Amino acid sequence: MEAEASLPPGITVFERGWLSSNSILLRGKEQSVLVDSGYCTHAAQTLMLLGQRLGDRALDQLINTHLHSDHCGGNAGLQQRYPRMTTRIPSGQSTYVVPWDDEALSYKSTGQQCPQFSFSAVLEPGQELELADALWQIHAAPGHDPHAVMLFEPRSRTLISGDALWEKGFGVVFPELEGASAFDEVGATLDVIEALEPRIVIPGHGRAFPAVAKSLAWARKRLEGFASDPTKHAQYAAKVLLKFKLLEVQRISMDLMVAWCQSTPYLGLVQRRYFSEMALEQWIDALIVDLVRAGAATRVAGVVFNA
Repeated sequence: MEAEASLPPGITVFERGWLSSNSILLRGKEQSVLVDSGYCTHAAQTLMLLGQRLGDRALDQLINTHLHSDHCGGNAGLQQRYPRMTTRIPSGQSTYVVPWDDEALSYKSTGQQCPQFSFSAVLEPGQELELADALWQIHAAPGHDPHAVMLFEPRSRTLISGDALWEKGFGVVFPELEGASAFDEVGATLDVIEALEPRIVIPGHGRAFPAVAKSLAWARKRLEGFASDPTKHAQYAAKVLLKFKLLEVQRISMDLMVAWCQSTPYLGLVQRRYFSEMALEQWIDALIVDLVRAGAATRVAGVVFNA
Protein backbone atom coordinates (compact mmCIF):
# COMPACT_ATOMS: atom_id res chain seq x y z
CA MET A 1 0.00 0.00 0.00
CA GLU A 2 1.34 3.44 -0.90
CA ALA A 3 0.56 6.40 1.35
CA GLU A 4 0.75 9.60 -0.69
CA ALA A 5 -1.55 12.21 0.92
CA SER A 6 0.09 15.52 1.86
CA LEU A 7 3.61 14.28 1.18
CA PRO A 8 6.15 16.57 -0.49
CA PRO A 9 6.94 15.85 -4.16
CA GLY A 10 9.41 13.03 -4.67
CA ILE A 11 8.47 11.10 -1.50
CA THR A 12 6.65 7.77 -1.67
CA VAL A 13 5.76 5.71 1.39
CA PHE A 14 5.31 1.97 1.01
CA GLU A 15 3.03 1.26 3.97
CA ARG A 16 2.75 -2.40 4.89
CA GLY A 17 1.38 -4.48 7.75
CA TRP A 18 3.06 -4.39 11.13
CA LEU A 19 5.43 -7.27 10.42
CA SER A 20 7.39 -4.87 8.22
CA SER A 21 8.25 -1.24 8.71
CA ASN A 22 7.27 1.39 6.19
CA SER A 23 9.81 1.98 3.44
CA ILE A 24 10.19 5.60 2.34
CA LEU A 25 11.46 6.31 -1.16
CA LEU A 26 13.05 9.71 -1.82
CA ARG A 27 13.51 10.50 -5.51
CA GLY A 28 15.52 13.41 -6.83
CA LYS A 29 16.74 14.37 -10.29
CA GLU A 30 19.87 12.24 -10.02
CA GLN A 31 19.53 10.25 -6.78
CA SER A 32 17.11 7.78 -5.25
CA VAL A 33 17.19 6.89 -1.55
CA LEU A 34 15.23 4.31 0.44
CA VAL A 35 14.74 4.67 4.19
CA ASP A 36 14.23 1.27 5.91
CA SER A 37 13.71 -1.99 4.07
CA GLY A 38 11.09 -3.99 5.98
CA TYR A 39 11.23 -7.55 7.29
CA CYS A 40 13.04 -10.27 5.38
CA THR A 41 9.86 -12.14 4.46
CA HIS A 42 8.78 -9.09 2.45
CA ALA A 43 12.12 -8.64 0.65
CA ALA A 44 10.70 -9.74 -2.72
CA GLN A 45 7.79 -7.33 -2.32
CA THR A 46 10.20 -4.50 -1.49
CA LEU A 47 12.15 -5.16 -4.68
CA MET A 48 8.93 -5.28 -6.71
CA LEU A 49 7.64 -1.99 -5.29
CA LEU A 50 10.97 -0.29 -5.94
CA GLY A 51 11.12 -1.67 -9.46
CA GLN A 52 7.66 -0.28 -10.20
CA ARG A 53 8.68 3.17 -8.99
CA LEU A 54 12.27 3.35 -10.21
CA GLY A 55 11.99 1.56 -13.53
CA ASP A 56 15.47 1.49 -15.09
CA ARG A 57 16.94 3.81 -12.43
CA ALA A 58 19.17 2.35 -9.74
CA LEU A 59 18.71 2.78 -6.02
CA ASP A 60 21.64 4.93 -4.91
CA GLN A 61 21.36 4.88 -1.12
CA LEU A 62 19.75 2.82 1.62
CA ILE A 63 19.34 4.32 5.09
CA ASN A 64 18.20 2.57 8.25
CA THR A 65 16.64 4.51 11.12
CA HIS A 66 17.70 1.62 13.38
CA LEU A 67 18.59 -2.02 12.98
CA HIS A 68 15.61 -3.92 14.33
CA SER A 69 14.76 -6.79 12.02
CA ASP A 70 11.54 -5.25 10.72
CA HIS A 71 13.44 -2.18 9.50
CA CYS A 72 16.52 -3.77 7.91
CA GLY A 73 15.48 -7.32 7.02
CA GLY A 74 15.41 -6.39 3.33
CA ASN A 75 18.91 -4.86 3.31
CA ALA A 76 20.67 -7.98 2.03
CA GLY A 77 18.30 -8.41 -0.91
CA LEU A 78 18.61 -4.74 -1.85
CA GLN A 79 22.40 -4.92 -1.72
CA GLN A 80 22.33 -7.91 -4.04
CA ARG A 81 20.00 -6.16 -6.50
CA TYR A 82 21.81 -2.80 -6.35
CA PRO A 83 25.49 -3.63 -5.73
CA ARG A 84 26.68 -0.01 -6.15
CA MET A 85 24.24 1.31 -3.56
CA THR A 86 25.55 3.05 -0.44
CA THR A 87 24.14 1.72 2.85
CA ARG A 88 24.12 4.02 5.88
CA ILE A 89 23.32 2.77 9.38
CA PRO A 90 23.33 4.49 12.82
CA SER A 91 26.90 4.79 14.02
CA GLY A 92 26.24 3.16 17.39
CA GLN A 93 25.41 -0.17 15.78
CA SER A 94 28.28 -0.37 13.30
CA THR A 95 30.46 -2.45 15.64
CA TYR A 96 27.76 -5.14 15.75
CA VAL A 97 27.39 -5.43 11.97
CA VAL A 98 31.10 -6.04 11.43
CA PRO A 99 31.65 -8.65 12.70
CA TRP A 100 28.06 -9.85 12.51
CA ASP A 101 26.66 -10.19 16.06
CA ASP A 102 23.03 -11.33 15.84
CA GLU A 103 22.69 -11.33 19.62
CA ALA A 104 23.83 -7.71 20.09
CA LEU A 105 21.66 -6.74 17.11
CA SER A 106 18.63 -8.29 18.92
CA TYR A 107 17.72 -10.90 16.27
CA LYS A 108 18.60 -13.89 18.41
CA SER A 109 17.11 -12.42 21.57
CA THR A 110 13.77 -11.57 19.89
CA GLY A 111 13.54 -14.83 17.94
CA GLN A 112 13.46 -12.98 14.62
CA GLN A 113 15.33 -13.26 11.32
CA CYS A 114 17.65 -10.87 9.52
CA PRO A 115 19.95 -11.96 6.67
CA GLN A 116 23.47 -10.61 7.10
CA PHE A 117 24.21 -7.35 5.33
CA SER A 118 27.08 -4.86 5.13
CA PHE A 119 27.27 -1.07 5.34
CA SER A 120 29.29 1.66 3.63
CA ALA A 121 28.82 4.68 5.92
CA VAL A 122 27.27 5.68 9.23
CA LEU A 123 24.67 8.20 10.36
CA GLU A 124 25.77 10.63 13.08
CA PRO A 125 23.30 12.78 15.04
CA GLY A 126 23.90 16.42 14.13
CA GLN A 127 24.89 15.46 10.59
CA GLU A 128 23.21 16.92 7.51
CA LEU A 129 22.94 14.83 4.36
CA GLU A 130 21.87 15.81 0.87
CA LEU A 131 19.39 13.12 -0.09
CA ALA A 132 17.47 13.28 -3.37
CA ASP A 133 17.86 17.07 -3.85
CA ALA A 134 17.01 18.00 -0.25
CA LEU A 135 19.08 18.58 2.88
CA TRP A 136 18.04 16.24 5.69
CA GLN A 137 19.06 16.58 9.34
CA ILE A 138 19.95 13.51 11.40
CA HIS A 139 18.57 13.58 14.95
CA ALA A 140 19.21 11.07 17.73
CA ALA A 141 16.05 9.23 18.81
CA PRO A 142 16.95 7.02 21.81
CA GLY A 143 14.27 5.21 23.79
CA HIS A 144 12.83 2.45 21.63
CA ASP A 145 16.41 1.71 20.57
CA PRO A 146 19.40 3.53 22.07
CA HIS A 147 21.05 4.06 18.66
CA ALA A 148 17.98 5.02 16.61
CA VAL A 149 17.87 8.18 14.51
CA MET A 150 15.21 10.33 12.85
CA LEU A 151 15.48 12.30 9.59
CA PHE A 152 14.07 15.83 9.29
CA GLU A 153 13.82 17.99 6.17
CA PRO A 154 13.27 21.58 7.41
CA ARG A 155 11.99 23.21 4.19
CA SER A 156 8.96 20.92 3.93
CA ARG A 157 9.10 20.16 7.69
CA THR A 158 8.90 16.45 6.99
CA LEU A 159 9.97 14.06 9.76
CA ILE A 160 10.82 10.39 9.23
CA SER A 161 10.42 9.24 12.82
CA GLY A 162 11.10 5.50 12.70
CA ASP A 163 9.61 3.98 15.86
CA ALA A 164 10.12 7.09 18.00
CA LEU A 165 6.59 8.32 17.25
CA TRP A 166 3.60 6.70 15.59
CA GLU A 167 0.20 8.25 15.08
CA LYS A 168 -0.86 6.45 18.25
CA GLY A 169 2.17 5.57 20.31
CA PHE A 170 5.78 4.47 19.85
CA GLY A 171 7.82 1.30 19.75
CA VAL A 172 8.50 -1.03 22.67
CA VAL A 173 11.17 0.49 24.91
CA PHE A 174 13.57 -2.46 24.69
CA PRO A 175 16.27 -1.12 27.05
CA GLU A 176 13.69 -1.07 29.86
CA LEU A 177 13.15 -4.81 29.39
CA GLU A 178 16.87 -5.32 29.93
CA GLY A 179 16.87 -3.31 33.17
CA ALA A 180 18.20 -0.04 31.76
CA SER A 181 16.32 3.20 32.38
CA ALA A 182 14.99 4.51 29.05
CA PHE A 183 11.51 5.94 29.60
CA ASP A 184 13.12 9.36 30.17
CA GLU A 185 14.88 9.02 26.81
CA VAL A 186 11.54 8.36 25.12
CA GLY A 187 10.22 11.57 26.66
CA ALA A 188 13.29 13.53 25.57
CA THR A 189 12.89 12.27 22.00
CA LEU A 190 9.24 13.36 22.01
CA ASP A 191 10.46 16.80 23.14
CA VAL A 192 12.86 16.93 20.18
CA ILE A 193 10.01 16.13 17.80
CA GLU A 194 7.84 18.85 19.32
CA ALA A 195 10.67 21.40 18.99
CA LEU A 196 11.15 20.53 15.30
CA GLU A 197 7.49 21.37 14.63
CA PRO A 198 7.06 18.94 11.73
CA ARG A 199 4.25 19.55 9.28
CA ILE A 200 3.95 15.85 8.57
CA VAL A 201 5.39 12.74 10.24
CA ILE A 202 6.19 9.55 8.35
CA PRO A 203 6.34 6.88 11.07
CA GLY A 204 7.99 3.49 11.00
CA HIS A 205 4.55 1.84 11.02
CA GLY A 206 1.18 3.18 9.95
CA ARG A 207 0.13 6.05 7.75
CA ALA A 208 1.84 9.42 7.49
CA PHE A 209 0.00 11.94 9.64
CA PRO A 210 -0.21 15.73 10.11
CA ALA A 211 -1.83 15.95 13.58
CA VAL A 212 1.52 15.93 15.38
CA ALA A 213 0.38 17.68 18.56
CA LYS A 214 -2.41 15.16 19.07
CA SER A 215 -0.03 12.23 18.52
CA LEU A 216 2.54 13.69 20.91
CA ALA A 217 -0.11 14.09 23.61
CA TRP A 218 -1.25 10.51 23.08
CA ALA A 219 2.35 9.23 23.23
CA ARG A 220 3.12 11.16 26.42
CA LYS A 221 0.02 9.79 28.12
CA ARG A 222 1.02 6.26 27.13
CA LEU A 223 4.58 6.87 28.32
CA GLU A 224 3.31 8.16 31.67
CA GLY A 225 1.29 4.97 32.12
CA PHE A 226 4.26 2.76 31.32
CA ALA A 227 6.61 4.71 33.59
CA SER A 228 4.18 4.56 36.51
CA ASP A 229 3.69 0.80 36.07
CA PRO A 230 6.56 -0.85 34.14
CA THR A 231 4.72 -4.18 34.38
CA LYS A 232 2.17 -2.85 31.87
CA HIS A 233 4.98 -2.07 29.45
CA ALA A 234 6.52 -5.51 29.95
CA GLN A 235 3.16 -7.20 29.28
CA TYR A 236 2.68 -5.07 26.17
CA ALA A 237 6.18 -5.90 24.92
CA ALA A 238 5.62 -9.63 25.36
CA LYS A 239 2.37 -9.48 23.40
CA VAL A 240 4.11 -7.53 20.65
CA LEU A 241 6.74 -10.29 20.31
CA LEU A 242 4.05 -12.99 20.21
CA LYS A 243 2.03 -11.05 17.64
CA PHE A 244 5.15 -10.57 15.52
CA LYS A 245 5.65 -14.35 15.54
CA LEU A 246 2.04 -14.89 14.49
CA LEU A 247 2.42 -12.37 11.68
CA GLU A 248 5.47 -14.30 10.50
CA VAL A 249 4.06 -17.85 10.64
CA GLN A 250 0.29 -17.12 10.49
CA ARG A 251 -0.54 -20.29 12.46
CA ILE A 252 1.29 -22.28 15.14
CA SER A 253 0.42 -24.95 17.68
CA MET A 254 0.52 -23.96 21.33
CA ASP A 255 3.26 -26.56 21.92
CA LEU A 256 5.45 -24.98 19.24
CA MET A 257 4.63 -21.48 20.47
CA VAL A 258 5.72 -22.39 24.00
CA ALA A 259 8.87 -24.03 22.64
CA TRP A 260 9.66 -20.88 20.62
CA CYS A 261 9.11 -18.73 23.70
CA GLN A 262 11.43 -20.95 25.73
CA SER A 263 14.16 -20.42 23.13
CA THR A 264 13.61 -16.65 22.85
CA PRO A 265 15.75 -14.87 25.47
CA TYR A 266 13.72 -11.64 25.65
CA LEU A 267 10.56 -13.48 26.64
CA GLY A 268 12.39 -15.47 29.30
CA LEU A 269 13.93 -12.26 30.59
CA VAL A 270 10.57 -10.49 30.82
CA GLN A 271 8.90 -13.47 32.49
CA ARG A 272 11.62 -13.81 35.13
CA ARG A 273 11.81 -10.08 35.85
CA TYR A 274 8.11 -9.20 35.92
CA PHE A 275 6.00 -12.36 36.08
CA SER A 276 8.08 -14.86 38.04
CA GLU A 277 5.04 -15.94 40.08
CA MET A 278 3.76 -17.69 36.93
CA ALA A 279 5.29 -20.59 35.05
CA LEU A 280 6.33 -19.66 31.51
CA GLU A 281 3.68 -21.92 29.96
CA GLN A 282 0.97 -20.38 32.14
CA TRP A 283 2.11 -16.86 31.30
CA ILE A 284 2.22 -17.54 27.55
CA ASP A 285 -1.29 -19.00 27.71
CA ALA A 286 -2.52 -15.82 29.46
CA LEU A 287 -0.87 -13.66 26.79
CA ILE A 288 -2.57 -15.64 24.02
CA VAL A 289 -5.91 -15.20 25.82
CA ASP A 290 -5.30 -11.43 25.81
CA LEU A 291 -4.47 -11.45 22.09
CA VAL A 292 -7.63 -13.44 21.31
CA ARG A 293 -9.71 -11.06 23.45
CA ALA A 294 -8.24 -8.09 21.54
CA GLY A 295 -9.05 -9.67 18.18
CA ALA A 296 -5.34 -10.05 17.31
CA ALA A 297 -5.44 -13.87 17.28
CA THR A 298 -7.79 -16.83 17.32
CA ARG A 299 -7.29 -20.24 18.91
CA VAL A 300 -8.89 -23.48 17.76
CA ALA A 301 -8.07 -26.91 19.20
CA GLY A 302 -4.60 -26.03 20.43
CA VAL A 303 -3.61 -24.06 17.32
CA VAL A 304 -3.17 -20.27 17.39
CA PHE A 305 -3.97 -18.29 14.23
CA ASN A 306 -3.04 -14.74 13.34
CA ALA A 307 -6.07 -12.49 13.06
